[in-house]
Amino acid sequence: MRNPVSPGFPTGGDRMGQHIRDLDWSATSLGLIDKWSSALRSVVQMMVAQKQAVCLFWGADLALIYNDSYAVLLGAKEPTALGQPFKVVWSDVWHDVKPFVDQAMSGKGTWSEDFPLTMMRNGYPEETYWTFSYSPLYDDDQITGMINIALETTQSVIARRNQGALQHELMHRAKNNLAVTTAVVSSTLRYATSLDAARETVAARISALSKAQDMLRANESEASISEIVTVALEAHLDRPDRMTITGADLKITSEKAIGLSLAIYELATNAVKYGALSSASGHVDVSWDVEANGQFAFVWRESGGPPVFVPTHTGFGSRLTNSVVPSYFSGLAETHYEPAGVVYKLTGKL
Repeated sequence: MRNPVSPGFPTGGDRMGQHIRDLDWSATSLGLIDKWSSALRSVVQMMVAQKQAVCLFWGADLALIYNDSYAVLLGAKEPTALGQPFKVVWSDVWHDVKPFVDQAMSGKGTWSEDFPLTMMRNGYPEETYWTFSYSPLYDDDQITGMINIALETTQSVIARRNQGALQHELMHRAKNNLAVTTAVVSSTLRYATSLDAARETVAARISALSKAQDMLRANESEASISEIVTVALEAHLDRPDRMTITGADLKITSEKAIGLSLAIYELATNAVKYGALSSASGHVDVSWDVEANGQFAFVWRESGGPPVFVPTHTGFGSRLTNSVVPSYFSGLAETHYEPAGVVYKLTGKL
């Protein structure tokens, strides 16, 4: 109901100014507005006029008052938040921010930048980041509350994180492309019967490599697994008899196609550099099927290459094939370093 005592306070303040004027403050710990101290009234008037997200917590239970910009940050909590205790409104993050609250209430302002908080402001766990300050507020020389100036930085933090991961992957892809291109040229020259034949073969294999990269950027709704495997492998083969492809005529979504292409490209790159495709007699068998239980199963099996050794450390490529790619299929993947050659197994859902 509308505040019957001080209907004109605070002046202005757009939506939240009106909300403060309309709230029955007698139902809160702060009591009717006409009983508020001049200090509290002054800071509330200042706050509602601000365009920056600002709120204040006042009194024994740190009752919340906030402006229009801060209301957006509350999410689904907002309709019932005004006048409620800090611990009630932000119960999901209370233990995370309590040290800052204690510091401000002891007379020392705080500052935090890109501080992580898992919030339930919209009914589900939400990863958020905040740059904010808590500063003490005084009433008759006593600290009676604190003011919070807040800026949500979630989007910028996640964007920086994703950009860093993308840069890492692009650098990895660039180095692999260079390694594959080098291997393509050297292996072609090694077995070429003439310079003209070598030139023609190198051009064809570089073109195939480009097609494999185009596959990763495909935006079709679905793609044939057979085509995905053929295109991704074509750039790495000096002879068509170097691979055997066996599998049902299955099509998968473009998202899964990208994931599978990444795995095949990574496996083929390693095979050219270290495995079966680095040897003239090496061979790769690729097969896939849908098992009786409905699970999709994909197997890459190398043979005829140099001796296989278990790597002493794993890099980004291993994480890509064994962790990232399976997530496209909500499944699992493992790489086995068997004496006869590397075996990669991926299972998941179509």
